Amino acid sequence: MLDQYAELAKEEMELSVEALKEALAVLRTGRASASVLNGLQVEYYGDLMPVNQIASVKVPEPRQLLIIPYDRNDIKAIVAAINKSDIGINPIVDANQIRLVFPALTEERRRELSKKAKTMSDEYKVTIRNLRRDAMDQLKKDESYTEDTKKRAEEDIQKVTDEYIAKIEVVFKEKEKEIMSI
Repeated sequence: MLDQYAELAKEEMELSVEALKEALAVLRTGRASASVLNGLQVEYYGDLMPVNQIASVKVPEPRQLLIIPYDRNDIKAIVAAINKSDIGINPIVDANQIRLVFPALTEERRRELSKKAKTMSDEYKVTIRNLRRDAMDQLKKDESYTEDTKKRAEEDIQKVTDEYIAKIEVVFKEKEKEIMSI
């Protein structure tokens, strides 16, 4: 059984891994993925709304997204939001829907995206290490622990840290493989 400080650190580290997965999902690969639209806000009757709440998003082909607004009057607002975003794809209005055609990535662009993913994963590793440091600091301040108990708790915290650093590396490797595959 893990020490209470290790358990708390583990919960926070799990949140960091999930945050990394969300951050990496936005990175565009050679394949169409609805996750590139995560965070895309559309002007909707004076409010900003996520695109997936005012339209359905489908992937009819590996390199194409199809956005079908629930209200056809929202097409202009969705196109404007896509053009303002950093997705880097020109929307094609096709009757009552919007097509996003993903061009094949060049080798150079794949390497850039891979570097960006690596940088992001490194930042999350630093976050994990900061969580470890915080847990260790809290442990050292706790007067109710004996030296032996503190030693065991520190080992638990380090074990959890190593586990989550490895998880971040796995998440990065999966994304890198996805980016580099043609």
